[in-house]
Amino acid sequence: MVKYTGGEIIAKYLIKEGVKYVIGIPGHGNLALTDAFYRNKDKLQLIQPKQEMAGVHLAVGYYRITGKPLVVFTSIGPGAMNTAIGLADAYVDSFPVLCLTGTTHTHMRGKGVLQEIERKRDSDMLRVLEPIVKRSWQVSEVSQLPSILQRAFNQMTTGRRGSVHIDLPMNVQADGIDIEIPEPFERRASGRILGDPELIQKVAGLLKNSKRPLLLLGGGVVISEAFEEVKNLAEKLGAGVVVTMMGKDAFPNDHPLFCWSTGSKGTTIGLKMTSTADIIIAIGCRFADQTASSYKDGVSFSIPPTKLIQIDIDPHEIGKNYPVEVGIIGDAKACLQQIIEELGEYSKDYKNAEYFKEIQEEKKKWFEFLDKHRDNTKVPVMISTVLKEIRKFFDRDAVIITSSGNVQAQMIQELEFYEPKTCLTAGGFSTMGYSVPAAIGAKLGSIDIGKPDRQVVALVGDGDFMMTISELSVAVQLGLTNIFFIVINNYGWIAIKDLQQSAFGEDRGYGTAFYDKEGNPYSPDFAKIAEGFGCYSERISKKEEILPSLKRAAESGKPAVIELEVQRNFPYTGSPAVGWWDVPIPTYLVERRKKYEEEIKEEKL
Repeated sequence: MVKYTGGEIIAKYLIKEGVKYVIGIPGHGNLALTDAFYRNKDKLQLIQPKQEMAGVHLAVGYYRITGKPLVVFTSIGPGAMNTAIGLADAYVDSFPVLCLTGTTHTHMRGKGVLQEIERKRDSDMLRVLEPIVKRSWQVSEVSQLPSILQRAFNQMTTGRRGSVHIDLPMNVQADGIDIEIPEPFERRASGRILGDPELIQKVAGLLKNSKRPLLLLGGGVVISEAFEEVKNLAEKLGAGVVVTMMGKDAFPNDHPLFCWSTGSKGTTIGLKMTSTADIIIAIGCRFADQTASSYKDGVSFSIPPTKLIQIDIDPHEIGKNYPVEVGIIGDAKACLQQIIEELGEYSKDYKNAEYFKEIQEEKKKWFEFLDKHRDNTKVPVMISTVLKEIRKFFDRDAVIITSSGNVQAQMIQELEFYEPKTCLTAGGFSTMGYSVPAAIGAKLGSIDIGKPDRQVVALVGDGDFMMTISELSVAVQLGLTNIFFIVINNYGWIAIKDLQQSAFGEDRGYGTAFYDKEGNPYSPDFAKIAEGFGCYSERISKKEEILPSLKRAAESGKPAVIELEVQRNFPYTGSPAVGWWDVPIPTYLVERRKKYEEEIKEEKL
C-alpha cells in the first residue's frame, strides 16, 4: 500500500486507463488535482483550453478519431458551468468525456464559499449538469474514488456511450489514504450485445422478399465501427444506403448504392428513396425531426406502409418516433453480422435490377442540380463552390469538421466522404463553437493512431468562429501542422437569416446580419487576428484563389487560417431545403406565406 492523495489516485488511475491528455484550466477549486497532474506530467500531458466548453469539444474530437475518452477538469463555479454546452453536445450525440469539477470542501458545504451554488442545495453543481451527463457522482471522502473512477469508465464506454461527471470537493483532492490503485479491467464490462436470434431470423425473411430495401445509417454505426458489415449487407441485398448527419461517413459516399441523405436538409435522391422504400433497416438512428422532415408523412418517410426494422443499443429509441415491424436491441456491428449470417448464400444480382438503375438516375439528377451552383463564378464565391474546390485539394482520409449553420447543411448535401471517422460534425444539439476545438482534438487523435501527417480541416462560419477563436492558441501551443481552419465569412448568422427570409418573407433578416453603426456589413479581419495568434493566414474571396491558398497553407508548417468571403445575399447563401421542417409562422404572416409558396411553385413549374 502507498499513501496517495485524492488527486494522485485520479492521476494514477487515468494512467492505467491509458489516458494521455488532461484538458483543463487551474483554479482555486482544483489546485490539489492540478498538482497531482503536475507530479505525473511525464505520462499525462496538460492541454490548456481557453474556455472549458472548448475543452469538452476537444475531448470529443479526440474520441471520435481514437475511440478513447479524455478528461476535462475544472475549478469550482464558472469553470464547471462552462462545460455545460460541451457536455450537452456530447450527451445528445452519445460521446464519452470524463468531466472532473472542483467543488466546496465537504466541511464547508452550504456556507456560500467563493463560487458555490447553495441557496437550494449545498454545492449544487450536480443538479446543474445532471440532465446532460449519463451519470454523476459527488465524492464525500477519498476512499470512494477508486470505485467511482472504475464505474465512471464503465458508464462512459458501454451501452449507449455518454459523458460522466465527478464533483470533487477540494479537501478530497488533497486528503491522503493508504491504497492500491486498482486495475481498470478487473471490473470492466466487455463484449457486444447480440440481437435476439428469433428476431434476426424474422428480419432475414423480410429482407429476402423486399423489392426496395434501404439501409438508414445513424451515428450508432460509426460508434460501433460496423462499416464492413453495412457494406456487405447493402451489397448482398442491393439496398440503397442513406445516411443521417451523424452517419455521413459510415458508408463510402462514392459507392454506387449510396443515396446521400434525407430530411429537411437532405437531397432529392435521399428523400425519394426513403419515402418509397418497402423496408427500411434503421441502424443507430434516432429519427430526429430534421431527418424525418418533422414527421410529415410522405416527405422523408411513409411508415407505414414502409416496414421499419430498427436496430439500436438503446431501447428508448426503438419505436419512439415510428412504429416498428421488428425492433432489435443490440450492438450495430454484432446485429448486422447476425443478419448477414442468417441470410447465408442469399445475394441479389443488384446491378441489373431496375431499383439500382433508378438509384443511378436519381443520383445523376442530384449532381446535375448541384453543378449549377458548384460551378458558379460569382464573387464572392458560393459555399457550394468552396466545397467542390476543397474536396479537390484534401486527401480521401482528411478529417473534415463542421458545426451548425449553412456550411454544415451543405456538407451533408454536397461533400463526399470516403473513409470512416473522417466526418465530424455537431449533431443533435447543433452546437456552434464546436469546429475549432474539435479539430484540435481530431488532430491529436490522428497523431496518436499513427497518422501524424493526416490533414484535419475545420469548416467554420464567421459567427461560429468567434465563439472559440481563442482556441487557435492551443493549436499553436501544441505545434500542430496540417490543420486548417477555413472561415466561411458571410458577415452574420446567415443560416438563420436565410430561414427568416424563406419562412417569414424576403424583407426579414432581423438580428442576424452583422452591421456597424453606419449600417455597413461588419467583420473582424480574421486573417490578421490569426496571424497574431501565430497561425499562417490568408484572406480570399475568389474561386481561383482557393487551391493556391490551401497549397501555401499546407507548406507553412503552422496551423493555418484561410478566411474566405462568401455570398451573403439570399438565395445564393446556402443550400436548398428539399424536405420540410416545422418552423411555426405567426398568424399575421400565414396568408403572405401561402402567396410566397404559390409564387415559388409557379417558378419551379
